[in-house]
Amino acid sequence: MKEEKKMGLMALILMIFTSVYGFNNIPRSYYLMGYAAIPWFVIAGILFFIPFAFMVAEFGSAFRNESGGMYSWMCKSVGPKYAFIGTFMWYTSYVLWMVNVSSGIWVPVSNVIFGEDNTATWSLFGSELLSGTRLLGIMAVIFFIIITYFDSKGIDKISKVTSIGGTAVLTINILVVVGSIVMIIARHGQLEQPFLGMESLKVPLNAAYQGSPVMILSFIVYALFAYGGIEAVGGLVDKTENPKKNFPKGIVSAALVIVVGYALLIMLVGSFTNYDEILGADNITLGNVSYVIMSNFAAAFGKAFGASAEAQVALAHGFARVYALIMLLALMGAMFTLVYSTIKQIIDGTPKELWPGKMGEVDEDGMPRNAMWIQCAIVSVLILLVSFGGDNMQQFFLILTAMVNVGMTVPYMFISFAFPKFKKLKDVDRSFEVYKSQKSATFWGWVVTLTLLFANTFAIIQPALDGDIKTTIWSLGGPVIFGLAAWVIYTRYEKRIASGKISAETKDTVTGENVEGISEDVSMAE
Repeated sequence: MKEEKKMGLMALILMIFTSVYGFNNIPRSYYLMGYAAIPWFVIAGILFFIPFAFMVAEFGSAFRNESGGMYSWMCKSVGPKYAFIGTFMWYTSYVLWMVNVSSGIWVPVSNVIFGEDNTATWSLFGSELLSGTRLLGIMAVIFFIIITYFDSKGIDKISKVTSIGGTAVLTINILVVVGSIVMIIARHGQLEQPFLGMESLKVPLNAAYQGSPVMILSFIVYALFAYGGIEAVGGLVDKTENPKKNFPKGIVSAALVIVVGYALLIMLVGSFTNYDEILGADNITLGNVSYVIMSNFAAAFGKAFGASAEAQVALAHGFARVYALIMLLALMGAMFTLVYSTIKQIIDGTPKELWPGKMGEVDEDGMPRNAMWIQCAIVSVLILLVSFGGDNMQQFFLILTAMVNVGMTVPYMFISFAFPKFKKLKDVDRSFEVYKSQKSATFWGWVVTLTLLFANTFAIIQPALDGDIKTTIWSLGGPVIFGLAAWVIYTRYEKRIASGKISAETKDTVTGENVEGISEDVSMAE
């Protein structure tokens, strides 16, 4: 049997980097906080990213022969019901992501066609009822139904556009770094947004965040979200050369590269983006700010080298189209993949008797078609509820982003809370250990759990303190509703076991003995 080729240190660092780093987090963070976002990325890296990555590495090494991924970790450490609720919430965080992308994908479409985001002005037949967020909601539902239809037919080769988009996003990063440095040199070191040292790192440029400690603390959820996808590193321990030495070094090195990368790019965005001039308009949203900043990058580059106003506009529109096409390819590829893969993993990993009706049935070709169409219905209802709930475009994308940020980070609390219990297990392979003692495992388990808890608490209550009850309800509603749904599904399953309607063999499947398919290696396209 041919021995599997192991990854070297550099390959490991690159693998972690591509799983975690998301370019879109940079313009969004600059829009929300300016230079003051940088310290929070460092804090989130120290209190969450590095210790949590070591935890999933230990989980992945100890349970490397289990195919259930994060479900297996939590099941064996705490119990099947806890594991199912945590894993179900992990899956539903992707449902929220699908809601967000289905609605937000029209922003890059608008940029590709018009060179700018004018989705707020779109309407059907001139009707006010079918305009703005309502029209985007209807279009999002149609878009999601089409994707579900193609995926249910087994046509998943379209996901190859993800690799094209990923390569192009890497190119954008290089362009921004090199282009920004060239502009700084051309302007003799002058930044469009002046950097005032500690003052700039403490005081947010966004007026909404100034003088509001709760709002500033709520920003840490954005920083935590930017480190999403680190659960993917759990399966890399045994694929690494000399893991005891290289894996800790790889995680720390990747963390430093990612933290420095985020900090550097935020600084460079400020080098060509004056906050008040470019981001002060009311039509800027979390959905379109990336395209606004990238358009400005091209215009600023032209300006630095004496281009006329007309040439600057042409550059801005042209680059907005290129960037939008790149993001469109990346999002489309991710959507085609995740609509199918996440639901397949959770259905494959649990017995069909756990699910109501025919939801747990998998067709002969391995497609969970019933579950996919139920997923489509849930996503469509959520899209329509948010889009027809009133408010302007800015609020619309704020609600969606808040839902995704909270929904994506809450499941990590289940893993970090389970870690100290995992360290108490006997007869477990401890060939790879970072936390040498139970005391250190408990300490860091609580640090990560409490960091996530406090960050999400501030993120949820902050809008309500400013009178925006709707965003608070939606932010809290997603995890609560899906957590309760998981509890109801599993409780119903337990009652069926107690009544003798389910065999002991089937029961073993959900307690972790024969779990299949729920993998931790699906990373979100950010």
